Amino acid sequence: MSTVGDAWEYLTTWENWTGTAGLTRPTFDGGWRFANDSIIALGIEHLYMTAAAVAIAAAIALPLGVYLGHVRRGAFLTVLISNVSRAMPTLALLTLFAASAIGFGNRAVIIAAAIFAFPPILTNAFTGMADVDPDVRDAATGQGMTRFQVATRVELPLAVPLIAAGLRTSAVQTVATVPLAALVAGGGLGVIINTGIATQRYGQVLAGGIIVATLSMVVDALLGRLQRRVTPAPLRASSRVAS
Repeated sequence: MSTVGDAWEYLTTWENWTGTAGLTRPTFDGGWRFANDSIIALGIEHLYMTAAAVAIAAAIALPLGVYLGHVRRGAFLTVLISNVSRAMPTLALLTLFAASAIGFGNRAVIIAAAIFAFPPILTNAFTGMADVDPDVRDAATGQGMTRFQVATRVELPLAVPLIAAGLRTSAVQTVATVPLAALVAGGGLGVIINTGIATQRYGQVLAGGIIVATLSMVVDALLGRLQRRVTPAPLRASSRVAS
């Protein structure tokens, strides 16, 4: 059978989705883990690692980017941090973290993916705040607003579309990067690809790639709709007119 046929067979076999004994497995210490033979379980684990990584990155990058953008300072620092973070090879970081006290598994993956998710969130938060029209800020100040009120009630709502775009980009990139987790004894959908390579079942490798690509597109579509919803109505109207 061809690789494509093997991939189709893998994807259409229900047992591959549910696992041979459910979505979880007990561990020797009385806990549990996601089953490595279940696409659904690995998908849930994949999304969990993605969400954790993006949340960690956002918790640091959003306040930093919003503050620097509001004071209109640190443009060089923002670009430097973003470029350095982007230049770090994710697989090398995974290996370093796995070999350190952090250890192999999902924890190392989440930390490495968070570093990878950091740049687009920081850059977009800074740009969104810094690019607010100065006349708008002056008008808000002239009405008696404090700097904090200007930042939170004027600049931030106008920056929301770009901030949401940064979070969307970060999440989609992280979904596509987390499969590397399987190389350092982590979970997620990369297990399907890694197992297929190890056993020379290349149809399974192709199936794993299709699942990851599909998940990335689904996440992108959902976050795209969310981005539109959080964009203030006047900005949505102006974007339609511009297009």
